[in-house]
Amino acid sequence: MMTLPAFFKEKSATLASSSLLLFTLAATGCQSASESSEAIVSQPTSISSTPSNADISQQTLRQQALRIQRALGNKDFSRITNDIHPIRGVRFSMYAYVRPESDKVFSRGQFAQYLQQSNIQFTWGEKDGTGDLLVTPLPAYLDTWVDGKKFNSASINVNEFKNNGNSINNLKEIYQASDVVEFYYKGTDEYDGMDWRVLRLVFDEYQGKRYLVAIINDQWTV
Repeated sequence: MMTLPAFFKEKSATLASSSLLLFTLAATGCQSASESSEAIVSQPTSISSTPSNADISQQTLRQQALRIQRALGNKDFSRITNDIHPIRGVRFSMYAYVRPESDKVFSRGQFAQYLQQSNIQFTWGEKDGTGDLLVTPLPAYLDTWVDGKKFNSASINVNEFKNNGNSINNLKEIYQASDVVEFYYKGTDEYDGMDWRVLRLVFDEYQGKRYLVAIINDQWTV
């Protein structure tokens, strides 16, 4: 039979052994948790700089609009023929207020034809202030009224109207689902900026590509 002192000695040894085991496990567990936390903290964090589809789409639209503006500015009008919408054609508006019932609309074929037949004149609308009719051939209208070269150093806005005169801008009423690129020429100091001009190129998508459906000009009106 085990004596009482021997019993207490054995129990003390068992408790000491268990305490040592628990301490070891606790220490190991703490070390693992510490290592895990350190690993998490040390993981590099980064934000993807890959452009979104919307950014790419807007950049592509901007590039297309710039190419058209440059062609207009260089009087290389035929270069924009393939950009014209194959079904809807392209509408020309003298001022910000689009007039579907009277603004001139040309199909691709008509646009190419009337560039060559520069003796054929069209009535584009009334000049603000005088009410005189603007009657001129297509190439002359593109050269003198659209005046693409004026926008070579213009500020550019995509799907935003940053600059409006006192003429009503109803573009979004007529082209509700279209994309717009706006070129703004701020004018000269000589005229205190009153000779500012705006060129808006309007695009619609067709079979996965964007096409030009309108060329809209704007300027100071009375």
